[in-house]
Amino acid sequence: MSALPLIFTAGWASGVNAYAVVLLLGLFGRTGLSDAVPDALQRTDVLIAAAVLFLIEAVADKIPYLDSFWDALHTVVRPAAGAVVAALLAGQDGSLPELAAGAVGGATALASHLVKAGTRMAINTSPEPVTNIVTSTAEDVSVAGIVTLAIFHPLLAAIVAGALLVTGLILVAFLATRIRRYLRRRRERREARSAAAT
Repeated sequence: MSALPLIFTAGWASGVNAYAVVLLLGLFGRTGLSDAVPDALQRTDVLIAAAVLFLIEAVADKIPYLDSFWDALHTVVRPAAGAVVAALLAGQDGSLPELAAGAVGGATALASHLVKAGTRMAINTSPEPVTNIVTSTAEDVSVAGIVTLAIFHPLLAAIVAGALLVTGLILVAFLATRIRRYLRRRRERREARSAAAT
């Protein structure tokens, strides 16, 4: 079977939490639960780095405003990670050119990252920690569940990831007013700080 369903799912999950994807795939490969995971993701140094960065993200992602700052920093990181993971998976499988796989993984990761970042901006228009903690935990559990499902049932996982991506894009469109309000407040705060500094 083509690696495309696994590549698409890994791309979606990388846009939400790239470090969790690398860590989970690496552990599945390292423990022998999957032979679809390339050796590069199973290396000890990669697993340690992914685990440390996952723990940092697990904290940063649950704090109002810090989560949006973290998302802004990861606008390049998550799509790049999705593209690299996808290319590695394609190289391991050999059923899809690595460049095409990288494009699928990177584009899917970018789309899901934009959904995540947009949703967080909307949530931060009324900052309180409970919503951030619940949302972040739900994202982490979703990534873990869908990556695990993708290892054993890649086509089903790709369908679920696709449905979540479409639902997320619709939600972000629905929350556009709140996202614009968040961006306006952030700009006003920046201008106020700039004026105070001068």
